[in-house]
Amino acid sequence: QVQLVESGGGLVQAGGSMRLSCTTSGGTFSNYAMGWFRQAPGKEREFVAAINWSGGITYYADSVKGRFTVSRDNVKNTVYLQMTSLKPEDTAIYYCAADRYQMAVTTVAYDYWGQGTQVTVSS
Repeated sequence: QVQLVESGGGLVQAGGSMRLSCTTSGGTFSNYAMGWFRQAPGKEREFVAAINWSGGITYYADSVKGRFTVSRDNVKNTVYLQMTSLKPEDTAIYYCAADRYQMAVTTVAYDYWGQGTQVTVSS
């Protein structure tokens, strides 16, 4: 069974930083493209960032470009999302997802999902 587990969320003040982690088990992590998505209360789930299997290619939503950095460690089977200059509008549940085929920015393209970790940014 493929499992993705997010961690590292919590409460942070605006302007602060936070690092999220997502560990994967039960599959061939090094072959997966990985994505980060987020969903705020009453809002649809939106794309945040993605990284290809080797970590050499990354892509970001315009709303987080320059503030967030996605990376991965294929030895640890872990993908990270380093968030800086956080804003209240970044408040959401953050999810990681795995794509068996290629990097994508749509939720339907991903095959496996974690259960999310809450990030709350106070004013």
